Amino acid sequence: MAHHSTALDGVFLALADPTRRAVVHRLGHGPASVGDLARDTTMTLPSFLKHVRVLESSGLIHTRKTGRVRTCELNRERLAVVEDWLARQRRLWTGRTDRLEQFVTGPEEKNPT
Repeated sequence: MAHHSTALDGVFLALADPTRRAVVHRLGHGPASVGDLARDTTMTLPSFLKHVRVLESSGLIHTRKTGRVRTCELNRERLAVVEDWLARQRRLWTGRTDRLEQFVTGPEEKNPT
């Protein structure tokens, strides 16, 4: 497949889950502890930690441990992988729809001046 990227696949896989998207959204407002993030869900802490590991392995978040508290922070640069892919798709489809419009409307008649 053209432009296949394991980094992009990993980010999309991580964002495929609504819990992980909610974590990314929350971290968009600033760093938070795992405990604070888990409080917003109905799942157990061990189950929630699996989501944190997926986000961390995709590179979307970084975690650091200080004492007994693990803090998560969004890696905004990793979102650029998705942004770049979407921009390429947008250019591709804009070009296609422009060509389709030209085909459907036919050549424009020029006004003699």
